[in-house]
Amino acid sequence: MAPSAPALADEVEQVVNGGFASGTAPWWSTPNPLTLTDGQACTAVPGNTTNKWDVIVGQNDIDLVEGENYRFSFRASGNPGGSVARALVGLSAEPYTTYFEASPALTAAGDTYSFTFAAPATTDQAQVAFQIGGSADPWTFCVDDVSLLGGVPPEVYVPDTGPRVRVNQVGYLPDGPKRATLVTDATAALPWQLKNAAGAVVARGTSTPRGVDVSSGQNVHTIDFSRYRKGGSGFTLVADGETSRPFDLGGAAYAQLRADSLKFFYTQRSGIEIREDLRPGYARPAGHVDVAPNQGDGNVPCQPGVCDYRLDVTGGWYDAGDHGKYVVNGGISTWQLLSEYERSLRTRAGTPALAVPESGNRVPDILDEARWELDFLLKMQVPAGQPLAGMAHHKIHDQNWTGLPLLPHLDPQPRELHPVSTAATLNLAATAAQAARLYHRYDPAFARKALAAAKTAFAAAQADPARYAPVTDGTGGGAYNDDKVDDDFYWAAAELYLTTGQKQYADFLLASPVHTADVFGSGAFDWGNTAAAGRLDLALVPNKLPGLDRVRASVVAGADKYLAIQRAHGYGVPYAPANNMWDWGSNSAILNNMQVLASAYDLTRRPVYRDAVLEGMDYLLGRNALNQSYVTGYGEVSSHNQHSRWYAHELDPALPNPPKGSLAGGANSSIQDPYAQSKLTGCVAQFCYIDDIQSWSTNELTINWNSALAWNAAFVASVAGRH
Repeated sequence: MAPSAPALADEVEQVVNGGFASGTAPWWSTPNPLTLTDGQACTAVPGNTTNKWDVIVGQNDIDLVEGENYRFSFRASGNPGGSVARALVGLSAEPYTTYFEASPALTAAGDTYSFTFAAPATTDQAQVAFQIGGSADPWTFCVDDVSLLGGVPPEVYVPDTGPRVRVNQVGYLPDGPKRATLVTDATAALPWQLKNAAGAVVARGTSTPRGVDVSSGQNVHTIDFSRYRKGGSGFTLVADGETSRPFDLGGAAYAQLRADSLKFFYTQRSGIEIREDLRPGYARPAGHVDVAPNQGDGNVPCQPGVCDYRLDVTGGWYDAGDHGKYVVNGGISTWQLLSEYERSLRTRAGTPALAVPESGNRVPDILDEARWELDFLLKMQVPAGQPLAGMAHHKIHDQNWTGLPLLPHLDPQPRELHPVSTAATLNLAATAAQAARLYHRYDPAFARKALAAAKTAFAAAQADPARYAPVTDGTGGGAYNDDKVDDDFYWAAAELYLTTGQKQYADFLLASPVHTADVFGSGAFDWGNTAAAGRLDLALVPNKLPGLDRVRASVVAGADKYLAIQRAHGYGVPYAPANNMWDWGSNSAILNNMQVLASAYDLTRRPVYRDAVLEGMDYLLGRNALNQSYVTGYGEVSSHNQHSRWYAHELDPALPNPPKGSLAGGANSSIQDPYAQSKLTGCVAQFCYIDDIQSWSTNELTINWNSALAWNAAFVASVAGRH
């Protein structure tokens, strides 16, 4: 990884009176004054404040020079301990851009903190600030020895990547592909040994040099030990003087991962208590059910000027690490869970027990979980008699952003419905139509309701085909803007046709340019690109659409594209974005490409596609440049500090880490958040990730990423049980 830009000047202190030796000026605070206590500046933080910025200690008129490196350090305490300060350097005037931030959990005794970052802009209007509001209870904040030193050497972040032999730390199937990546300067083949848990050598061979892997910048070799087909645990690979992290040979872990990745959704539920007996360590009161300090989702108004009605939009899943709920991301996530269930009907693979409140009601648990989101999506539809009836509101979330940590039931922000959009309306149409065919045997009344809502939504979208969510609507929640909806029309028409068989939807599909287009790009599908969802279901769900052979052939052709990419990749990844710019949530892009490969296996029964999925799973579970699993609780070293307001153990030891089976977003070349920028500037693709709760652009968790993991884990579990 390249270091940050070099310092442009001698070290210069930018903060005035950071040690408070001459009183508190020019520091300011709001709402309460600063007082000096034992040489520290302290302020009383009132309880029942809403936002972090409701209570601030700061100093303005700070000079910054673009590209220069600064060390931001201070000593701070919070009494009682456990409170979190948002320490930042940013613009003191609109638009209040944050250049760097950190959120340390303070102790009563006090600690010293130090961070280095490169300034992204030149300004004489910067500020150093500590935002300390948003607490239900009052506390006291004290700070001392505040420094912003310019011209310091760059702090080069070097991740601990462990042994240079990179393996799937969870397990390989005994009859599946078994490959590892060796990072080495050697250009000639090297000997390797496979050892069992007792240390005995059970297989040996020589590596295959691959040259420099573009996605990591590393010189790599491939170790292929696929010929060893016995099961067991505690295996290691030894090569070039390095011993890999341990792994198993067996499929049992994938049955557990199938369940854990789905259990994630229960702890993401809004509007219901999370029970300790169902998720030990994750119990919490119901969020956003109109109980103070929540302002609740039971009677939510629109943003000013958007509508003059209110809706009950309780329930659903919190989208990610915030408290927002979004129809477009909820749509693709729900589709993937329902698709997993629908595949289980074709393959007779079954679905796991998930220990949800509805368990035992004679409905598969996966359908109970998806129903929680489906009921919410239906509530987001504009009621009959209102303007734009039948359309769906794009999202509902807080009026302003909240800080970390913050449990859902403690969120004090007003909630708002955002404008309707064509994309959201078509997401509702697609998932409701899909639901209608899958819930019919369990709840015919709900199936009829869902189908009626889907037809209404599709007709409403046809009448208003270009109502887009604005890119600027990103205060308090993500924008999820999308101004290309031909893919959403195609997906919705596909689901309606598969459920009803009606000619009007078949005609729409056959007339759509999307129907004959190559929809399998560098990432097959995501919330903003949904055509492949329709294409996959048309290929796999029994139907009588004319030209099905061509539809199925297009899926196989897409899989062949990903297969070729994987074979050329030093880490066996079926993903190669343009210019080596890995996307936000790259792990889900990889998994969605793997779903196409798995679908090709279902269509052709060719083992090469099954093996491609298995090898793709290796990357997620440890065979990568960082030598870590991206799935919490799976592998010797795994992501466990994902960005979340309630799985925030890194900030508050009283809170848990994300639950086992949670997927981190993964490498993101654009590193949009300040923390990642302070550590990863100049990173090469796979290295653009850091397991820190402050890195929302590389380390968030979301429902659509876990739905992708769940689908693929179910596929692997099904083929593991069959081979």
